[in-house]
Amino acid sequence: MSATPRLLILGLGNVLCRDDGLGVLAVEILRQRYRTSQEVSILDGGTLGLSLLPHLEDADAVIFVDAVRVESHPGTLVRLEGEDVLPAVRERLSVHQIGVADLLDAMRLLDRMPPQLILVGLVPESIDLCIGCSAPVLERMDDLVDRVVFEAEHLGCRLEPRGPDETADLDAPAAVFAGLV
Repeated sequence: MSATPRLLILGLGNVLCRDDGLGVLAVEILRQRYRTSQEVSILDGGTLGLSLLPHLEDADAVIFVDAVRVESHPGTLVRLEGEDVLPAVRERLSVHQIGVADLLDAMRLLDRMPPQLILVGLVPESIDLCIGCSAPVLERMDDLVDRVVFEAEHLGCRLEPRGPDETADLDAPAAVFAGLV
């Protein structure tokens, strides 16, 4: 691994299924609030599954941001890493879990698995067909974004906060998804 790892921060989920799209919202907020170096990519991966393979191939580290179903209260922050990520995407992610599991299986088969895998997310309240996150998830969204920043910095990749003149409001689609309008 290079002195500064190539980091991919990948938001996952389906914005048409309530809290399932929280990873997509989180990376949009991250993009709005922080500048990145050339070593860091922030990507809305939605439900693209195997189509994301080229984006992971050159990464030294990947932070997946997603809804994670565990036995806990909605909005609870969840963090998994390394070997715990693959079983989690098979069992604990929501409606797009097959695509993410296939993606990681393909990476393993190609012997291109990034050395560092981290999954951070929130427990969803609902993944029913509906646009907009639930209140428990929205209440913890800043904590999730802060955790992604912490994880990136722990991996040696600093995200620079944008100044007040650089910070844009959420764009219209993200604001609608977040339930802010």
